[in-house]
Amino acid sequence: MRAFGGEVIEYGRDFDEARTEARRLAAETGLFLVPPFHEEIVRGVSSYGLELFTAVPDLDAVYVPIGCGSGICGVIAAREALGLKTEVIGVVSTHAPAAKLSFEAGRLIETETALTFADGMAVRIPVEEAFAIYSNGASRIVAVSDEEVAEAMRLIYRATHNVAEGAGAASLAAMLKEASAMRGRKVGLILSGANVDAEVFQKVLGGETPPVATVSK
Repeated sequence: MRAFGGEVIEYGRDFDEARTEARRLAAETGLFLVPPFHEEIVRGVSSYGLELFTAVPDLDAVYVPIGCGSGICGVIAAREALGLKTEVIGVVSTHAPAAKLSFEAGRLIETETALTFADGMAVRIPVEEAFAIYSNGASRIVAVSDEEVAEAMRLIYRATHNVAEGAGAASLAAMLKEASAMRGRKVGLILSGANVDAEVFQKVLGGETPPVATVSK
């Protein structure tokens, strides 16, 4: 972004503090705020769900990582549009379980921290609009540890030579955690991104679980 001339402001200890500050700055300066969960974003993200279900319509289940929720909501929307019965299973970090806690309680629950190196899932405050969709459309939400995510990243790279960020590998981590229950079923995994820093990925490939970096105000 800086290379294109943009001003990058780093703020807060985590995503949610940065999001709150972004709202404040937008209101103060009149800038247009692009929210992390938006109808147009969900429409775009749902295209990979549509592609997957069109290619493999007889999937028994699909695992989808949850951050702000556009991914899982997009997959649910694609499933509903095609009239399929595929189970949609959400995945969160054990260190950022707000979506899972909310799903199981039937109401929004915030957590005090979301300290995971899988930053695509590092959300303390669930998005209400997304929760309204996945609370009804998902069958369950599985929590995976940073160690399980790191191992899934290594496995994806060794087996397919694809680079997966932490959140991107979380779906495989969850499926491996439920391998016995999934045996004999046809399962899809959403590899949602490869946005991982070289230093972090180097640690993962070296057998480490990366520490969590925080940014102070």
